[in-house]
Amino acid sequence: MATPTAHRDAQGQNDIDRNVRQYKDLDLFFAKKSGSKDIRKVTDIQAVKRSVRNLILTNTFEKPFHPEIGGNVRGLLFENMTPMVSAVISRKIEDSIINHEQRARLVGVKTQPDFDTNGYNVSVYFYVANAPTELVELDTFLERLR
Repeated sequence: MATPTAHRDAQGQNDIDRNVRQYKDLDLFFAKKSGSKDIRKVTDIQAVKRSVRNLILTNTFEKPFHPEIGGNVRGLLFENMTPMVSAVISRKIEDSIINHEQRARLVGVKTQPDFDTNGYNVSVYFYVANAPTELVELDTFLERLR
């Protein structure tokens, strides 16, 4: 069974032949492998993209026994939408990725306020340590939840 395209966030080249070490994580959608009762694994670029996305959406003190992990961006989503808040969100995301994701070599973070939907469009650009020739772009939308 194929996963819906809305939940696909991997590049076309997920398993790269030139890797010395392959990164593997659990599929958080818990989809079963066809032919067995085991769950699927995500590898390489998809694994790092999901890790970066989870890091952005995690607040500090949210992860048990590791209160330092997280971007703590959610608190800034309730501030007035100004260029300064946008720059602070970008900086918090950068710090979080640099400090807690060793597999990603950060190039930059771009945060654009979207006044119509009251949120921020965030684009993160990085290289995966195993594939330093392919620039990976992760787009996500941050909005406050009530």
